[in-house]
Amino acid sequence: MMKRTLMAAAVAATLGLSLGAAFAADDPILIYGSQLMTEQERLEYRNTLRNAKTSEEREQLRLQHHERMLLRAKEKGVVLPEEPPAGGGMKPGGGMGPGGAGQGPGGAMMIPPGGKAR
Repeated sequence: MMKRTLMAAAVAATLGLSLGAAFAADDPILIYGSQLMTEQERLEYRNTLRNAKTSEEREQLRLQHHERMLLRAKEKGVVLPEEPPAGGGMKPGGGMGPGGAGQGPGGAMMIPPGGKAR
């Protein structure tokens, strides 16, 4: 029984990591003008934002990026919204962790080992 539990945990962890990698490619952080960027440019931009030391530095990077994307859109004849997403998408702490909109204690439906929901 213990071996099955460990095997199930290993499979679940592997599946979770695989799904995490798949979703990482579709990063939920909104990037203004991402449709005009290559995958490499998006990756470099995300890394640049993550490596910024202050929120002011991140905001400056976003504004510079916004200007570049507006110029690129104009060159390609594409219309982008004038304003970038407010705050540049998700910020640290903006997910569904403690204090967020996630399912905290008692928020999730628990199914006990017997298989019947409470």
